[in-house]
Amino acid sequence: MEKLRGFQRKYLRGVAHSLKPVVLIGQKGNTSEVLKAVESALETHELIKVKFIDFKEKDQKMEIINDFQKKSGCEMVGMVGHTAILYRKHHDLEKRKIILPDR
Repeated sequence: MEKLRGFQRKYLRGVAHSLKPVVLIGQKGNTSEVLKAVESALETHELIKVKFIDFKEKDQKMEIINDFQKKSGCEMVGMVGHTAILYRKHHDLEKRKIILPDR
């Protein structure tokens, strides 16, 4: 997947504004079950929110998000407080729900 540009990130943050978090990360952090939940949610929705319940340090949250990005091929669109917004374009053209702007 090509890297998102600034205006595309801004567009996705606007789309994500009304979304509720679909994955919650508790005290065990980044487990295989959490990664499966992220994969499944991205496959279904393309754009998701991930809420950190027990991790309050930005470095800890970024470490987990970077791991998600490597393993699932998603990209972080933004982070507000303890909630991160992740995006991965659906591989099937017919199932894509979000059309990114070109300009």
